[in-house]
Amino acid sequence: MKGNSVIYSLFLSTSLFLTNCEKTNEPVKNNKIENLLSQMTLDEKIGQLNQYSIGAELTGPGAKEGINKIKYDHLKNGKVGSVLNLLGAKNGRETQKFVVEESRLGIPLITSYDVIHGYKTMFPIPLGESASWDLELMENTAAVAAKEAAAAGVMWTFAPMLDISRDPRWGRVMEGAGEDTYLGTEIGKARIRGFQGNDLSDVATIAACAKHFAGYGFSEGGRDYNNVYLGKHQLLNTILPPFKAAAETGVATFMNAFNDIDGVPSTANEYLLKDLLKEEWAYDGAVVSDWGSIAELVPHGVAKDSAEAAQMAITAGSDIDMEGYTYIRNLKQLVESGAINESLIDDAVRRVLKLKEDLGLLDDPYKYFDEDREKEVLLNPTHLALSREAGRKSIVLLKNEGDLLPLKAKNIAVIGPLAKDKDSPIGNWRAQGEKGSAISLYEGLTEALPDVNFSYAQGCKLSIGANDFAHEVEIENSDRSGFKEAVEVAKKSELVIMNLGEPAYMSGEARSRSEIGLPGLQLELLKEVYKVNKNIVLVLMNGRPLTLQWEAENIPAILEAWHLGSMAGHAIADVLTGKYNPSGKLPMTFPRSVGQIPTYYNHKMTGRPSTEPGMVFYSHNMDIENSPQYPFGFGLSYSTFEYSPVSLSKNEMNMGEEITVSIHVKNTSNVDGEEVVQLYIRDVVGSITRPVKELKGFKKLMIKAGESVQIDFEIGEEDLAFYRKDFTFGTEPGDFEVFVGTNSTDVQTATFKLN
Repeated sequence: MKGNSVIYSLFLSTSLFLTNCEKTNEPVKNNKIENLLSQMTLDEKIGQLNQYSIGAELTGPGAKEGINKIKYDHLKNGKVGSVLNLLGAKNGRETQKFVVEESRLGIPLITSYDVIHGYKTMFPIPLGESASWDLELMENTAAVAAKEAAAAGVMWTFAPMLDISRDPRWGRVMEGAGEDTYLGTEIGKARIRGFQGNDLSDVATIAACAKHFAGYGFSEGGRDYNNVYLGKHQLLNTILPPFKAAAETGVATFMNAFNDIDGVPSTANEYLLKDLLKEEWAYDGAVVSDWGSIAELVPHGVAKDSAEAAQMAITAGSDIDMEGYTYIRNLKQLVESGAINESLIDDAVRRVLKLKEDLGLLDDPYKYFDEDREKEVLLNPTHLALSREAGRKSIVLLKNEGDLLPLKAKNIAVIGPLAKDKDSPIGNWRAQGEKGSAISLYEGLTEALPDVNFSYAQGCKLSIGANDFAHEVEIENSDRSGFKEAVEVAKKSELVIMNLGEPAYMSGEARSRSEIGLPGLQLELLKEVYKVNKNIVLVLMNGRPLTLQWEAENIPAILEAWHLGSMAGHAIADVLTGKYNPSGKLPMTFPRSVGQIPTYYNHKMTGRPSTEPGMVFYSHNMDIENSPQYPFGFGLSYSTFEYSPVSLSKNEMNMGEEITVSIHVKNTSNVDGEEVVQLYIRDVVGSITRPVKELKGFKKLMIKAGESVQIDFEIGEEDLAFYRKDFTFGTEPGDFEVFVGTNSTDVQTATFKLN
């Protein structure tokens, strides 16, 4: 984000958010769109801004009852511009035909859906896949998700989530790329490229959506939908860069966040939506509210009723009302009364029509509805193969004492409530992933190792009655009846694989947790098994970082396997058996305890960062060390890598120049392995306090056994720039530290000076 910014007004003057300013930055006018707009009545214009959740029932027998009757009539009369949750080529074609043939102007609908980590073929949850640090992989999985969704009549996904978050209690961390701005930006761009391809009119692509704009990942206490309190520099330097990059990448749409920022809800935030996004960034796409977020301006307490909420949102720059009913009920009266100018409506409609034009709908409304293509594309074997590849690349080896892995034992116990679970590996936000369709860990192991003697015990139960819409997941906390069998099985085995973690619906939207250890009786079960057999490989399935103090201290081998999707069991077996050498790195810090949260690698230095041994007057907790359990960027391999000292092409750099950072990395093992070499930079003295280090580059590469390779990074002025004390974007002369290493903690260092 280059150039001057008026972001300080966000905090210094609430009038910037709440004025009834009606200046807009209209998209470049298109003759086809302008011709269509000139024919539209005010009702029809407002209809293009109205989005409903519907199913096939609206063109069936139930269409004339209750709310369905209202939606049916609105579809027929051109008062709906887009819909969500209408799935299937057949259903989509029938609904599109109804709208095109019955409405006066025949403007086609856009169909949308939450395609988060796959449509029918499920890939790792986004946080898990981010652990691959493989941008090409993530672009490819998004492209397959788009291809399947498009074949099922979906044209628009509400992904990727670009929220940076440092609080693992927040359930939606599973939907994003973790805690780091740079990594999150690069991953966001890759996923957008995957969804949208090179041409949105290609029937194998779908429109992406940059969400949630902005600050949602900083919900206070990690509680979903909660308030957000941000410093102005934090907003500029940490939260907004992924969204700016998304706009520059050409993301088709943006979505509002539910939260407020310093008292002003994002949905009515004129600075974010109009002044920054549409004017300073010159963004010409459409902005959609999150589900009901315009109507929620009333319970937020900034609008007295839905009419005022609609006025605030359209004035701020929210173009589409998702299931809020505020625009369709109030905008016409607001225009006719003079409360808002019709030019606001026109600007929003142009953006919606532009999206339809880009998708090719104005030329062929039915292009996405091909039942033969749908049958051919969904769950295609090549898609399942990619799911397996993504799964194994997303796994992070956290510990491997005694080289328990790869597996060598011939008599193995598999214990845990997730070991035969075919549903939890699919994860939350599973689109049309079928319940119970994943390959379980037990299935993957027994197929991969037919000559091994496997025994199994569930040990304890985990979840009861969880589903997509259940707010709470019931966890069994009293039934220890399976402990005895698990202990007996463990006694008779050379090695135990414990498969523990969270069920699928324990992370995701509205799934915040106050404690993030292993839920239920799992830790107790693990301790009981450990008493009789210490050769344990702990395989974790979860949607967020967990607190693992006892586990990290006592269990010799730990594998972070997230929720890996359709081919989870095969992917985990590939890593456990050594068919694939693990290469994943954590995209988010694992804390030692909840009391450390938020803990993240790129924190600021305090005035009392440390002190002499025995002193207490510095920033710390008395009962736990400051360091995390596992730092950002951490991940082991079956290979071992040795890093040389860092060398710089020069020790001083002038503005406009570059410095080359070089390091040699040697694979000191007898196993070929991939390594993610990470580059961090610290600005030692700034006009505002600066992070202790910031990720500025990484390279993932295969290094053969015994091979030494040189890795070079180029540091330019852009890599050193930030929003400074006066809120301008740029660099400041001074000293800089460079860190290169295998994670954010284990690094080699060098220094240079910027003149």
